[in-house]
Amino acid sequence: MNEVIDIIEDFANALEATAVNLKQMIARLKQPSSTDGVNETTFTILSFEKQTGSKIGEYEVAHKKANIPDKWTHAYNILRQNNATISKRYHSEGYAHSYWLYGEDKIYRQKLKPQ
Repeated sequence: MNEVIDIIEDFANALEATAVNLKQMIARLKQPSSTDGVNETTFTILSFEKQTGSKIGEYEVAHKKANIPDKWTHAYNILRQNNATISKRYHSEGYAHSYWLYGEDKIYRQKLKPQ
């Protein structure tokens, strides 16, 4: 019984995240802006774990299970819609980090280098 309730809850969270994304897309269409309109707080509210890689150095990972489902799903959907990969990272003007997806249920970020 709990398994069915968990499935229904996951489905409801996915629907809610989709509705939020749709509302934000409509709002962006109504008023043009100089950036894509996604504030970095969409990502910074997530819980990240520090890691170090031999090729890219320090970076952080946000795991789906360690975050609030609708907040994580919203951030994940933005990155997915923008095809954010390690070679095509997502960021906008004023961001402190770049973000990308790799594998399942993980969002990666790395501090942007000063220009």
